[in-house]
Amino acid sequence: MRSLRPIARTGAALVLYAAMGCGGSSPRTQAAPGGSNDPSRWPVDDQSMCERFVHWRNSPDLEASETAGPASIRPNIRRVFKTVGDRDSRHSVLLCREIDTNLDGIKDVVRTFNEKGEPLHEEADSNFDGKVDVWLNFSEGRIEEEDLDTTFSVGRPNVWKFYVDGQLSRIRRNTRCPSGAPDTWEIYYKDRLERVGTDVTCDGHVDRWDRDAQLLAAEDAAQEKAQGDAGATGGGTGALSVGASGELIDAGAQKAAKKRR
Repeated sequence: MRSLRPIARTGAALVLYAAMGCGGSSPRTQAAPGGSNDPSRWPVDDQSMCERFVHWRNSPDLEASETAGPASIRPNIRRVFKTVGDRDSRHSVLLCREIDTNLDGIKDVVRTFNEKGEPLHEEADSNFDGKVDVWLNFSEGRIEEEDLDTTFSVGRPNVWKFYVDGQLSRIRRNTRCPSGAPDTWEIYYKDRLERVGTDVTCDGHVDRWDRDAQLLAAEDAAQEKAQGDAGATGGGTGALSVGASGELIDAGAQKAAKKRR
């Protein structure tokens, strides 16, 4: 099986990553600490990641299901269910799913769900060293935040990605400040990097903003054109800006329209 790259930037990609780990013709050669590439020598304790969230081992209200993925001869996927409802409405809901993606007997991806079946949170050990380095949070079933430890050593995020309506909105990075706090801020517009802020002194405040020159020039040209059109027609007199869909917004014209209404 081809080697797996570090986790991609979205929750959907993480699902694909897990599926790749469960499929293919042979397991990975890399094993986590305590794991083994030989299924006959898998450890008794698979270091359940679900246990941290739902404590399925000692709860009579929860039931765990074990299944084997396409490339595994032993179960490498665990799902934890809870029975909810009364009488005719009684049914099982999935609360947690964990997967051993590299088939070494150690779980390395976990996702939790609410009772509607929507994902809530996901964690992964993407380089199989026994430490979580990817954290995902969801809102109403859509990815909202992705945190990454790209150092694979500190055990905490140094990159924070934020999404709005499924699109990347901004990224915070720690690149040099000893405190671990962000020192670089990236702002995205329609999945395109619009500007970058840098905290040179590591005091938590942006000292310099660098903008995409082409995008800035396009905005300036659009504003100049709009101002010229407004002057010719006696239109808006307020500040101009570019909207989320690339449209030009004239605050003065908007105010005038409201007064007429």
